[in-house]
Amino acid sequence: MQAILSVNELNDLADREFPQIRGRFFVTEVTDDGVVMRMPVAERDMRPGGTVSGPSMFALADCAFYMALLAMIGPRTLSVTTNCCIDFLRKPAPGDLVGTARILKLGKRLCVGDVLIHSDAHPEEGPVARASVTYAIAPEKVQAQP
Repeated sequence: MQAILSVNELNDLADREFPQIRGRFFVTEVTDDGVVMRMPVAERDMRPGGTVSGPSMFALADCAFYMALLAMIGPRTLSVTTNCCIDFLRKPAPGDLVGTARILKLGKRLCVGDVLIHSDAHPEEGPVARASVTYAIAPEKVQAQP
């Protein structure tokens, strides 16, 4: 696969189209088959016991895969999640999380892949979560209304 959007283009697109999450997620790298995304962990992401909440990790997985898809197909922002299943593997320490999204199959209507999430505080401990994701791809002629 060949990405058609850069790191800066993806971050600008996210800021423009999704201002409600501005500053929450950042694409840091575009790879041959996806993206790497960082989520600065804030107090809102924490749960009792000093760990990052499951919903916050789920949000990172979904956003990272969405950006991986858009990196490959361009700004077809009406593409949507059709399935996401996440396995929480270990308790992440407080600190930024990094999601590596990888596209395994990019078809005309569906895109399937996975996201591995690591704790930046302890990357040597391996992934803290793994998500399997499927997206429905918006047709090229369908665009969001201004």
